[in-house]
Amino acid sequence: MVSRVGPLPPQGDTLTSHPPRHGRLVRRLFQLYAGLALYGASSALLVRSGLGLEPWNVLHQGLAERTGLSMGVVLTVLGAAVLLLWIPLRQRPGLGTVSNVLLIGAAMDATLTVVPEAHGTVLRGVTTAAGIVLNGAATGLYIAARFGPGPRDGLMTGLHLRTGVSVRRVRTAIEVAVVTTGFALGGTVGVATLLYAVTIGPIAQLFLRLFAVPPASGGRAVVATGPPHGAILRP
Repeated sequence: MVSRVGPLPPQGDTLTSHPPRHGRLVRRLFQLYAGLALYGASSALLVRSGLGLEPWNVLHQGLAERTGLSMGVVLTVLGAAVLLLWIPLRQRPGLGTVSNVLLIGAAMDATLTVVPEAHGTVLRGVTTAAGIVLNGAATGLYIAARFGPGPRDGLMTGLHLRTGVSVRRVRTAIEVAVVTTGFALGGTVGVATLLYAVTIGPIAQLFLRLFAVPPASGGRAVVATGPPHGAILRP
C-alpha cells in the first residue's frame, strides 16, 4: 500500500501543464529584443510623420541637428551617458537596460534609411497613429519580459529614491527639461507630441497585459496593475 503525503494536485495543475522554464526564457528574450527593435522602428515612423516626437526624441533630434550625427547614434550615446548617472544613484542595470542602449538606436537608423518622409495630411496622420500604437506595443513587449528598465527610466526611479520626490514629479521635470532643450536645439514638437503624451499610457498598459509572461510558479502574472505613469518604462 502506498501512503500519500499530501493531497493530489488538481487535474491540469501538474508540472506539464505549464511551459518549461527554458521555454519561458526563450519567450522573454524574444519579447525583449522584438520590443526594443519595434520601439526604434516606431520612433522612426514618428520622425517621418513630421508632426512631433516623444519627449526624449525631441532632444535626440535636436542634438542630431547640431552634431551631424544620426538620431540613432545620438540616442545610443546619450543612453550610455545616462547609464553612467546610475552609478551615484546606486541603480543596477539588467540585460534589458544594456540591450536598450545598444539596439533601439540601431533599429531607428535602419528604419529611417528605408522609410521615406510622409507627405500629405492623411499619410502623415496614418504614420503618426501607426508610430504611437506600435510604440505602445513595443513598450508592452519589452517591459513584460522583465529584464530591467531603460537607462532613462532608471534615472527617473533613481532620482525618486535618492531625493524622495514622487515619480510623477521627477518624470515630469525630466521630460519638460528634455523637450525644452530639444526644441531649442531644433527638435520637432507638434501635435504628435501631445497625442503621444495623452495616449501612450493606456495603449502601453493594454499591451503590457497582453504580453505578460506567466511567472515560473505557473501563477498569474501581474503586470501594470497601477496607473500608466508608474508602469511604463521608456527607453
